[in-house]
Amino acid sequence: MSADLPDHLAPDLDVVLVGINPGVRSAAKGHHFAGPGNRFWALLADSGLTPRKFRFEEDGELLEHGIGLTNIVARTSRSSADLGPSDYEEGRRILVDKMARYRPRAVGLVGVTVLRALWPALSSARPPGKVACGLRPETLGSSVLFVLPNPSGRNAHYAYDEMLGFWRELTAWLVARTMRTRHAGAS
Repeated sequence: MSADLPDHLAPDLDVVLVGINPGVRSAAKGHHFAGPGNRFWALLADSGLTPRKFRFEEDGELLEHGIGLTNIVARTSRSSADLGPSDYEEGRRILVDKMARYRPRAVGLVGVTVLRALWPALSSARPPGKVACGLRPETLGSSVLFVLPNPSGRNAHYAYDEMLGFWRELTAWLVARTMRTRHAGAS
C-alpha cells in the first residue's frame, strides 16, 4: 500500500471536493476514488462538472477543469469507522488551513460524514442523522459549502438519480458564477 494520497489543489479553483479519507484501494492505486463500486467519476461527468467521464488514474487532470481533490483525514483505512475523534480534529484544522490558503469558490463535502467532522455539533442535531445535502448555510472561510451524497458503493442511502440531483445543484451554482469551463449537461 502506498503512502497517503496527494492532494490536487491550486489557488482560485471553482470547487475543491473533500472526501472522508483514502480507502485501501485508493491508497494502493495512488489515486482518489479508485474503488470499483465508487460512482464519483460518473457523477462528475453526468452532472456536467467534467466534459467526460474521467478514470481514477486521471484524478490530477481535474485541476485543468477548476476542480481540486483532498480528504479531511489523510490516513488510509478500510472504513471511515476506523477513524477516531483525534483523526477528525486534526483533519479539520488542516482542511481549514488549506481552504484559507487556496480559497476555492466552493467546497464540496463528499458525504455527510465530512460535514459532521467539520462541525461536530451537527452530529447532535435532532432528529439524528437528518443533515441535508445541497447548499449549506455554513461556509469554509470565503468558500460556499455544498454537501454531496457519498458516492461509495457502500452508501445505500441514495439512489444514483438522487445523488446526481445534488451534484447537478453544485454544477448549476458554479455555472451561474462563471465556472471556468461550461460543459454539456450543465444547466
